[in-house]
Amino acid sequence: MSELDVATLQRRLAEFAAVRNWQPYHTPKNLVAALSVEASELQEIFQWLTPEESARVMGDADTAHRVTDEVADVLAYLLQFCEVLGIDALAALDAKIDRNERRFPAPGNS
Repeated sequence: MSELDVATLQRRLAEFAAVRNWQPYHTPKNLVAALSVEASELQEIFQWLTPEESARVMGDADTAHRVTDEVADVLAYLLQFCEVLGIDALAALDAKIDRNERRFPAPGNS
């Protein structure tokens, strides 16, 4: 795969689930629960680190690998959740940034 994009990744995730007959389990409820679990696993890596240690977490190869894997798991479940509910994740984020820019104007721009 030369170019990564959301649609391609969602298609790969759907194909992965389909060949394993996992679609019946990929309900919004189950996917959001799995997303929460994976986000908690990411949080667990940082749980007892100081702010300074957390900023250096990618400097340790083993920890960096764990962080990267958990980020991938979080993103995978989020993309699958969006696919099931028909949410365009990038459009949703773009719209949310627009709302936040209006809600929280930069200093001197109000």
